[in-house]
Amino acid sequence: MDEAQVRELIVAAIGDGRHEFGSFFLSRFFGMAVSYEADACIVSLDVKPYMFNPQGSLHGGVLATALDISMGHLLKHQFGAGATLEMKIQYFAAVRSGIVNCRARFLKKGRKTFFLQSSAADSAGEIIAHATSTWKQL
Repeated sequence: MDEAQVRELIVAAIGDGRHEFGSFFLSRFFGMAVSYEADACIVSLDVKPYMFNPQGSLHGGVLATALDISMGHLLKHQFGAGATLEMKIQYFAAVRSGIVNCRARFLKKGRKTFFLQSSAADSAGEIIAHATSTWKQL
C-alpha cells in the first residue's frame, strides 16, 4: 500500500465536504459509482490494494459497505431515505483485482418496511457475495 496515494485518496474523498446520496465520504474514498436500472441499483468499485484485508483480498467490510449502499440507494431512489434495520451477508469467493458490481433489488415492498437483496459479482460475472436486508423508510 502506498501511503502517499492513500493520503491523496483521503483528501479527494473529503473534497468539498458534500454528504449526500451518490456522493459522500465513504463512497468517494472507495471510488464507488452508482447507477440505476428499472428496478435495480448498481454500485461498482475498482478493487485496489488499500481495500485489502491482511490476506491480500478485498476486505469483507468494504464489500459489505458496497452491498449496503446499493440497497440503501435503491430504496432512496424509489421511495425515499431509509435506515438498515438488519443485514445478512454470505461471502462466496475472495477478490484481489478488477471491478466488483453490487446489484440491489427489492424482495418485498411494504408501507414503511422494505426487504432488499444485493448480489456482488466480480469482473468475470461470478457471484462473490450475497446480502439480504430489512429497511425502515424514514
